[in-house]
Amino acid sequence: MPPTLYRDTNYSLIHLNEDIRHGNIALPEIQRPFVWKSWQVRDLFDSMYRGFPIGTLVFWETGAGVGKRQIHGSEEDKVPKLLIVDGQQRLTSLYAVLNGKPVLTDAYREQIIRIAFRPSDEKFEVSNAAVEKSPEYVPDVTVLWRPGYKSRVREFMERLDNSHSVSLTPEEQDALEERIDRVRDLRDFRFQVIELNASVDEEKVAEIFVRINSEGVKLNQDSFILTLMSVHWDKGRVQLEDFCRKATEINTSWPSPQNEFINPSPNQMLRVGIGVAFRRARLSLVYNILRGKDLDTGLVSEERRTSQFELLRAAQEEVLDLENWHEFLKCLTAAGFRSSRMISSEAALLYSYVLWLIGRRDFSLDNYTLRSVIARWFFMAHTTGRYTNSPETQLEADLRRISDLETSDRNAFCQELNKGVRAAFTDDFWAISLPNMLDKSAAKSPALASYWAALNLLDAESLFGSQRVRELFDSNAASQRTVERHHLFPRAHLAGRGITGKRLVNAIANMVFANWPENAVISADDPREYWPVMSERMNPEHLRRQMYWHALPLGWDQLDYADFLEKRRKLIAKVARDGFETLWGNQEPVLVQPDIVDFLSAGESQSVEYKSTARLNLRTREVDKRMGHTVIKSVCGFLNAEGGTLLIGVDDNGEVLGLYEDMRTLSKPGRDSYELYLRQLLDANLSTPTAGLVRIRFEGDGGREICLVSVSPSAKPVFAKPLQGGGQSASEFWVRSGNATKPLLGQDMMDYQKRRWE
Repeated sequence: MPPTLYRDTNYSLIHLNEDIRHGNIALPEIQRPFVWKSWQVRDLFDSMYRGFPIGTLVFWETGAGVGKRQIHGSEEDKVPKLLIVDGQQRLTSLYAVLNGKPVLTDAYREQIIRIAFRPSDEKFEVSNAAVEKSPEYVPDVTVLWRPGYKSRVREFMERLDNSHSVSLTPEEQDALEERIDRVRDLRDFRFQVIELNASVDEEKVAEIFVRINSEGVKLNQDSFILTLMSVHWDKGRVQLEDFCRKATEINTSWPSPQNEFINPSPNQMLRVGIGVAFRRARLSLVYNILRGKDLDTGLVSEERRTSQFELLRAAQEEVLDLENWHEFLKCLTAAGFRSSRMISSEAALLYSYVLWLIGRRDFSLDNYTLRSVIARWFFMAHTTGRYTNSPETQLEADLRRISDLETSDRNAFCQELNKGVRAAFTDDFWAISLPNMLDKSAAKSPALASYWAALNLLDAESLFGSQRVRELFDSNAASQRTVERHHLFPRAHLAGRGITGKRLVNAIANMVFANWPENAVISADDPREYWPVMSERMNPEHLRRQMYWHALPLGWDQLDYADFLEKRRKLIAKVARDGFETLWGNQEPVLVQPDIVDFLSAGESQSVEYKSTARLNLRTREVDKRMGHTVIKSVCGFLNAEGGTLLIGVDDNGEVLGLYEDMRTLSKPGRDSYELYLRQLLDANLSTPTAGLVRIRFEGDGGREICLVSVSPSAKPVFAKPLQGGGQSASEFWVRSGNATKPLLGQDMMDYQKRRWE
């Protein structure tokens, strides 16, 4: 027999209410904020009144001793004995109505739920102005559970009696009072409760919750950590909620966390604090650390838990410090970003804040130095999608490299981040990967945001106008709709050419920031008609600048539409690069190409992978097809993700092995033969030609020679042949995720392809 993980019991409503009020039962945000509608609360009371079943409650024992105080808490801040796993919305509703307490909505707004009752037909209703005026209703049943409720009942009866032309009979009054008493007696309503043992870990609790919850809401690790905070350090959880609530408030008093980039959630700010406190991103491990669990012995210690929460408290103080928060946000502005419209990866923003705080707190870097370093890092992380796939894995890799540095060496932090930037922003990225990433129609994409940021950094003007592009992202300017993105090849004109697909018509490369009044002249005109008219109004120098900023090829209005899109994507990428290079602080853009040292020091990541060989099995000392297949998988994964660089001749630890032995397996050893082998290997085993997507080059000489395979993202899904054959229809779909290449199958593959390419 498996061990029993729970026990059955029952509670009366008044018992539950008192335990919640005295802190014995906690209402943490283990699931989600209060999201029920008022009518759902009304129906809950109606079901209880009529004796209908309303579901089982599930509690979880905390294992805390009786009277145990919370960390940094007062005498009143006791550790609860039970947590609510399932039934939070029901108990929140009942507790709020019984006590007249407001609930906090998911928008961090306080809301009083008022439920009315009409005794004449035993009907519950959400209280409103009409109900308030009607003598037929007890407008707020909360009064029935307060001292002196009898006087309120008499007031209701007198008001009702006065509204009738004929007085109520004693029998009628008794019947109405009896029904009101039945509502009050709901305090004795008994709930079936399942109490999970304290020995049940969070994984089992999450599984139990999903199995019994009809909505299928999943409990994430950050939810459990917030729950731990509710138990042991509730003030810390409240601080997170207050910070996030104030970030959503408009016209609030200054200082405030409100900003133009993000409305953070408590879960997100919690992740920042965890990154700073523990240099961790995987929350499953952090959960056990905060429980006070020794990761070697498995034993839980209260002293260890207290010390770990103290680390989190100190870090969270830095995270929520408004001066730190706004100094960091200046880094985004310095990188050319101006509003949430430009942010497609909140993870890049939050994890950049982690690095900013570590640089400020642990390396004692000043705000000015951090601003330029983090601006470059954020531009890179956001543009390349560094924290898009497996963000926790990638952040931990970044944090490990920083953790190995001496904090007394202030330059080491900056140098390490700069290496990462150079390793990601290769010549091939700008020339191939970024143009391919721009081959979309999405109005919000990291590639497009990099171009917009560059326009801001280059102080660009809107096309045909004098207004700066950066002004378009100001909250006031955006509401005036004076400048918008419009089609260079108008929609109606393209329809006349037979081009109607949204992806082509609304392609990123066909959109431009243009002055609204002037753009109205364009209408459905052929570019060959409106462009000469518009351009002749500008002097040659002004026209040259505008064509550069807006990436317009020479004679673009005469080009075939497909050629125009391809040429403009490349020019947009060049403008993005030029804008980024200004962040290095030079008067003229400096084109920085990472060398092999940058790749090796940065380690494996979303965009970098190491392989020892492409032919030779170093264990058997024989040519092995499996070695070639690992290369195929890696290239396929990069093609289906955001591109990257494969280094052949480097082992998993970053140790350079060289290509000497691998090349010796060829009939004619040498770079040309090795490149030919790789080309033939890829073209024979991938579903798309790689000539325009894969570049191969070599660095070093002798025994230290390395092959660098630079891969650009593909504009369509790419499949690889399996190692063991499998027939004509067999294929594998690989995706680079964090520092690993993973296969996707079935629905997961279909969902990924839809998100990425449709």
